[in-house]
Amino acid sequence: MPDSAPILTKQDMARCIGRLAESIRDSCPGDELALVGIYRRGVPLAERVFTLLKSHYQSLLLGRVDITLYRDDLKNLEMMPKLVGSDIPFDLDSKHVILFDEVIYTGRTSRAGLDELLDHGRPKQVQIAALIDRGGRELPIHADFVGEKLQVAPHQRISVCFEEVDGEDAVYVREGGRR
Repeated sequence: MPDSAPILTKQDMARCIGRLAESIRDSCPGDELALVGIYRRGVPLAERVFTLLKSHYQSLLLGRVDITLYRDDLKNLEMMPKLVGSDIPFDLDSKHVILFDEVIYTGRTSRAGLDELLDHGRPKQVQIAALIDRGGRELPIHADFVGEKLQVAPHQRISVCFEEVDGEDAVYVREGGRR
């Protein structure tokens, strides 16, 4: 893990995830709601929001999408990411879908997630949720639900860690590279 102190702690992350869940509950009444996480770290985010919301919805659904084959930077990568495969065990048609990613930055990950999602059906509506919005879009995509907005320099990177993937809950700012 990074040498620096986290800019968001486990408790801060829990508050942000709680805000996300509350915003979704307030904005999305009724059934036919599906939460879909983008592998890797959008999945634990979607799972945590699902846990907070499941008592408020009669039939809340949870799925996962793997965007590896939909990335627009595959030829620029030194190592091919591991293909996990998508898991959407329900019909997307006529569902209100919220697509989760841990950070929204350029909009390219969300675009790839939308492409993968639409290969599985035709939702009634798709919205995007992100734990962190750091600005800097390259595509006309925005997050409808945001846990926290952070301003960092273009050369810096937001690194979100989840216990399920990384062994801790924290958000760090790292030098170098794009997110």
